[in-house]
Amino acid sequence: MVAQLSPANHQELDQDRQFQRVAVTLFGRYMLENRNEFPCQIQDMSPGSASVISPMSGDIGEKVIAYIDHIGRLEGKIIRIFSGGFAMSVSATEKKRDKMAAKLTWLANRHELNLAEDRRHERLVPNVKTSQIKLEDGRSYNVKIIDLSLSGAAIEIDVRPAIGTLLWLGAMRGRVVRHFDEGIAIEFAILQSRDTLNLFLGNGF
Repeated sequence: MVAQLSPANHQELDQDRQFQRVAVTLFGRYMLENRNEFPCQIQDMSPGSASVISPMSGDIGEKVIAYIDHIGRLEGKIIRIFSGGFAMSVSATEKKRDKMAAKLTWLANRHELNLAEDRRHERLVPNVKTSQIKLEDGRSYNVKIIDLSLSGAAIEIDVRPAIGTLLWLGAMRGRVVRHFDEGIAIEFAILQSRDTLNLFLGNGF
């Protein structure tokens, strides 16, 4: 499918060229003007725009609101449509753009250098090890928690959901970031607190 570009959006595209896009794999949800909501994946992004893999696109110029893991709320307009998704502008203050640039740089370098976020946090072995994960399509599996940190978990499981798969461990949303012999590693969408983990596991540390 040939990319579509509206002349009215040239100014927004020119503005985005001030920023360097970085390749990332981030998941979230977005809402179109008709208030329909869909899951999405960001494949590259700058503080001025984002390339969104999505099941449904709106029209060029249509307003989009997205909530993206690690980034937060994004608001902008569709500036280009391509097969399997769309590009959107990102409306933000200069201060927010600076913060976004720093975050994107860290995310890109983390994956390039194989720096898992949860290496910065103490890994804990819970007393209560049995739990359940639920995938976005509704499938659920009983699992054994090998260890847990504020930013992720290693779980023992017989199946191997693909890397990048969205899932829930209890009420904690995350995605698969690694496979290993016994199971999978999960990175949480939001950094948890010790109290959250204790509540989730019934004070099981």
